[in-house]
Amino acid sequence: MIHDLSKTNSIFGIFLAELRDVQIQKDSMRFRKNLERIAEILGYELSKKMDYYEDFVTTPLGQAKVNKLKNQPVLATILRAGLGMHQGLLNYFDKADSAFISAYRKHTTLEDFDVHVEYLASPDISNKTLIISDPMLATGTSMLMVYKAMLNQGRPAKIIIVSAIAAPEALEFLKQHLPETTEYWVGSIDDELTAQSYIVPGLGDAGDLAYGIKC
Repeated sequence: MIHDLSKTNSIFGIFLAELRDVQIQKDSMRFRKNLERIAEILGYELSKKMDYYEDFVTTPLGQAKVNKLKNQPVLATILRAGLGMHQGLLNYFDKADSAFISAYRKHTTLEDFDVHVEYLASPDISNKTLIISDPMLATGTSMLMVYKAMLNQGRPAKIIIVSAIAAPEALEFLKQHLPETTEYWVGSIDDELTAQSYIVPGLGDAGDLAYGIKC
């Protein structure tokens, strides 16, 4: 189940365009804010597919019927690039628990690399909806490694992947390795993955643009 928000015209497309724009990218605060806003919209859209129950709240004048989430999700993100999107999701799922995990590429050559996972802080995710956010889905390898590491914290009832930009190769790879019921919510599916596993046209290195160039 792949949901591509670029298929529908909305203000979301403006935020995504700003994320890609090399001139606007020079403002790191603006870049972080756009990651946050994109995640808020993705979170709002995916919330329509979640399970709710009927309840009542007391107003100054009586009782109002409302619908509430049956279960709060666990919001997981990949350090450090995912922090902006994590904040956007947390703005909307403000009662959710959070999980943080590190995953990085260790290159052996320009084109070959291994993905290493070194840090995990997470609540129990047993029977929860697990929402994992990362700005870029290039090969899907990092996301798969993160999912496998998260299983040490329990077996989730449902998995939702949230990303600003994805490559078709990553989505195909993850569909082959993640549970069939996994949902994918992306801002755009781009055309090409280079030999060095960079998405084109993409937007560059989201972590560097948001938090500074790493050594």
